[in-house]
Amino acid sequence: MLFSSFLLLSASSLVAPALAKSKPTLDAATHRELLLNGRPQIGLWKALLRQKERELQLEEDLSSDLLTSENTQHTFSASKVKSKPKFEAHCFPQLISHFDDSVNGTFCQRYWLDASSYKEGGPVFVLDGGETSGADRIPFLEKGILQILSNATNGLSIVLEHRYYGESVPVPSFSTDDLRFLNNAEALEDSAYFIENFKAPSSLISLSDPSALHPSNTPWIYYGGSYAGARAAHMRVQYPHLVWGAIASSAVTHAQVSYPEYFDPIQRYGPEECISAIQSSIKTIDMLLDLPAPVPQLLKSLFGLGELESDTDFVEVLSSPTGYWQGKNWDPAIGSLEFYNFCDTLTAGGASSRLGLVKVPAEVVNYAKYIKENVVSRCPRSDGNPASDIEDCFGSQDDSKMQETDLSQTWRLWLFQVCTQWGYFQHAPLEGPSILSRRIDLEHTSKGCRQAYPPGKYFTVPAIPDVEEINARGDYAIEADRLAFIDGDRDPWRPVTPNSDVAPRRNSSVNKPVHIIFDGVHHYDENGLTNHDEEPARIKDIHEFERLFVSEWVARFYEEKENAKENVV
Repeated sequence: MLFSSFLLLSASSLVAPALAKSKPTLDAATHRELLLNGRPQIGLWKALLRQKERELQLEEDLSSDLLTSENTQHTFSASKVKSKPKFEAHCFPQLISHFDDSVNGTFCQRYWLDASSYKEGGPVFVLDGGETSGADRIPFLEKGILQILSNATNGLSIVLEHRYYGESVPVPSFSTDDLRFLNNAEALEDSAYFIENFKAPSSLISLSDPSALHPSNTPWIYYGGSYAGARAAHMRVQYPHLVWGAIASSAVTHAQVSYPEYFDPIQRYGPEECISAIQSSIKTIDMLLDLPAPVPQLLKSLFGLGELESDTDFVEVLSSPTGYWQGKNWDPAIGSLEFYNFCDTLTAGGASSRLGLVKVPAEVVNYAKYIKENVVSRCPRSDGNPASDIEDCFGSQDDSKMQETDLSQTWRLWLFQVCTQWGYFQHAPLEGPSILSRRIDLEHTSKGCRQAYPPGKYFTVPAIPDVEEINARGDYAIEADRLAFIDGDRDPWRPVTPNSDVAPRRNSSVNKPVHIIFDGVHHYDENGLTNHDEEPARIKDIHEFERLFVSEWVARFYEEKENAKENVV
């Protein structure tokens, strides 16, 4: 097998898959919207990626034609010159496995560093890249949480890319076997190994003491949001000798297989008229799908999805606007207001319609208008069979569509972690009001695990995610000195954080800070503005709160270090 031979390669060869000519990727916002906000839309993601590949191929062909002309060669080449990025990626030689002795070699784990505020003796801040390319986190070096904290404490800031994401790829494919080193324990050891062995690039930092940045000599503070927030908490608890303090923002420290609670904050805090309209529409749609032909087919056609074979796939498409809630942010430049655009369309009133002899209320007609114009319209259309295009974007019945394993198939990464350890299958509740069709059940939402990851020679995805591996690390009750938990009150992930309504109550202190941001969604403290005075009051408040307790943590590190010296004397 390919994986078997791969393990025999040299350490330098192991970096090759990540450094080879990379395939095109979707922009970060689209990637996040389709795969990480709400329920993953894998079919549409794959279709859009193929469309981009075709567009880039056309550009390359055009470039080749232009370069054959001597008169245009110089002009074209000049237009391709790119400016040097403010923060360049550096390479840390990371172990492929910290636990499997049969696996040798390293891969390039990327990191980005900002030393503009650093003065020797200042702390080191590490922001965990989490389940996306570390390059997507660079803004936090420039004007987000890293810049805020390092500026307040003369600190050094680092964004550390997570194994398998971005270009920190240790394997030649994303097959089941090649993904076996993508797990919580390996990733935590990555961060620990990085902290213990980090050597700052001499081109960026000049140190009088080469060991000044070792965690025994200066405090390391770990930050993460969402999945990375749970990792921040785990790092503080598991490696207290390396991580002096940690901020766990929207930290999902409680893993569970079934997660209908994701939609509870949306139903609780969304515009009342809109939520009522969604619930009513979904109830009507489920009823219409239960009627004899031709009503279900006419209903699908109303939404522009008449070619879609499965009723469950149909209602899956209708659930896509719920992901816009998580995409909100206090800064409209990086957040999305699309949830409210959806609500505006849904509640616009108007006339009812008919599907044959069945009357359809105006809100369902409006729902159909939104889906047709804003979701279905994104599906790339070929010159061939339109039914094939719709199935390609939105169908889930063909297992072969889920079994491409080349390195461009980055949708396979977080789903693999979901299927193996984290769970969080977002389906409709068994009872009570719902903004999801009852057809979207646990069987449907977990189906991708069985489709995408057939058993390999070295690894088999478990029938049920091993959520105990996560929860055994502290679950809702996880705590430690100098471990802060920050959440948004209406975050769809708050039900599985230590600030959940079902978690033990906590009292905030400098040693164990806790804060819930009013009108906050997902890790609202992570980003910032260039001029922090222009941030909303609740965001300025949380940033000031973090500055204060982190400064206290840093001071305490040196106090304890000084006391230890005196005791030795």
